[in-house]
Amino acid sequence: MNSTEFNAYKTRYRTAIQNVLSETEKGRLDEAAFPAYSHKNPIINWLFWQRLRKVMEHVERGQYENILDFGCGSGVMLPFLSNISKQVTAIDVDLLPIQSVQKYIPLANNIEVKDGTKINISDLSKNSFDLIIALDVLEHVQDLPKTLTELFSLLKPNGQLIVSGPTENILYQIGRKIAGPEYSGAYHERGIAEIKDEIKKIAHIHHIATLYQPIPLFEIFSASK
Repeated sequence: MNSTEFNAYKTRYRTAIQNVLSETEKGRLDEAAFPAYSHKNPIINWLFWQRLRKVMEHVERGQYENILDFGCGSGVMLPFLSNISKQVTAIDVDLLPIQSVQKYIPLANNIEVKDGTKINISDLSKNSFDLIIALDVLEHVQDLPKTLTELFSLLKPNGQLIVSGPTENILYQIGRKIAGPEYSGAYHERGIAEIKDEIKKIAHIHHIATLYQPIPLFEIFSASK
C-alpha cells in the first residue's frame, strides 16, 4: 500500500469514525480507540495511524488463506485484511464499535465477525490461521499466559502473531493525559515489555517497529513458534 492508498484508506475510516462518534454516547467507544483514530491533534492522530501502517507494510508481503483479527475493535484493519486473505475472522467482546462503523463501511463478504462474549478463542479451529493480529489488545486481557497459549494453538505451522502495544513509560503516561480525558484512565493490565517477556517463553520474537526513539511510545513485533 503506497502513501496515496494509505491516506485514502485513513481518510475513509476517519470520516466513518467521526460520524459514529457524533451519533454515540460520549465515552462509549473510547476503549475501541475511536477518539485516537479521529483525534484533532495531528501528532496524536498520525502516531496511532502510523502503527497500523507499519503492520500493513509488514503483512502485505505475505500470502494468506485465513487471518484472525483478535480484539478487532472498530474493525479498522478489516478492509485491508480482506484484500490480502481469502478469509478473515474478527473477534471482540464488544461488537458495538464494529457494528457502528458498518453503517458507513460495510464488511466484505470474506469477513466473519464473532462475539467474544459467546465463544472463546479456544473454540476456534486449531492450526487454522496463517496470521493473527492482536493490536493494542493484549495489554487488556486478564490471563495473558492462557490467552497466548490459545492464540498460538490457532496458528498453522510457520504462522505468525503480530502484536502492538504501549510502552506505558512516563512519556506515554503524560501523553495520555495531554491527549484528553478519553485516555487518562488506568485500564491497562500491563505494557508491551511484559507482553513480550511472556511471549518469549513460548515463541520467537521478530522486531517490526518502535514508535519512536529515543523515548518509544509503542512497539510492534511478530512472534512465531
